[in-house]
Amino acid sequence: MGFTVLIPARLASTRLPDKPLADIAGLPMVVRVAQRAALSKASRVVVATDSERILQACQQHGVQAVLTRADHPTGSDRLAEACALLGLDGQDRIVNVQGDEPLIDPALIQACADVLDARSDCVMSTAAHAIDSAADFGNPNVVKVVTDAQGRALYFSRAPIPWWRDAPAPATPATGAGTPLRHIGIYGYRAGFLRRFPQLAVSPLETVESLEQLRVLWHGERIAVHLAAQVPGAGVDTPEDLARVRRLLGAG
Repeated sequence: MGFTVLIPARLASTRLPDKPLADIAGLPMVVRVAQRAALSKASRVVVATDSERILQACQQHGVQAVLTRADHPTGSDRLAEACALLGLDGQDRIVNVQGDEPLIDPALIQACADVLDARSDCVMSTAAHAIDSAADFGNPNVVKVVTDAQGRALYFSRAPIPWWRDAPAPATPATGAGTPLRHIGIYGYRAGFLRRFPQLAVSPLETVESLEQLRVLWHGERIAVHLAAQVPGAGVDTPEDLARVRRLLGAG
């Protein structure tokens, strides 16, 4: 069963202006991301953007793109509009890949689609990997997730969870069954749920933690979590990140 990769892309960025169009070894970054996504088993890869410049850049390099409204409050709203424009609904599977991840592993994209396909009880999927660093465990910018026995998300938090009560030192990652997991920001959706998601009331937990996925759990829906063996490649947020990726991809 095929799936669609949707890549939301906006020009607005305070730390790196025009980020999706940043040149990486002769190609705009968003095109690089789309090319990586196409190496998965996706039936199609589509960029969802509010920018004519991004739309034109994609078209020039053979990447499908749709133009969405510019006033969407969240990326999920943009994806929901893209679903409508593409006629996706019901059980159609979608994987959301961020437009600033030119090093993303196609296997991670595929795994996110596969785990959703295998879990009819879940409307979404995502990924995580084990944390073995006390610094990451205590870092509020590193989002943690805990799962149930079936690998479904119980909660996402910026706090150190699960908290090891008998740890030898504060905020020490647990080992064994309690090993903490770092959330990886990739999502699979059933298209029918994604189109419904923007109409769901915002969760108080979502507001407190500033984590949109908590809205899903708040409303009683389930998210399947793929456990990745490796740490994914970092995204591009700063000029320093861009220089690093240019060195990596330019060398090839």
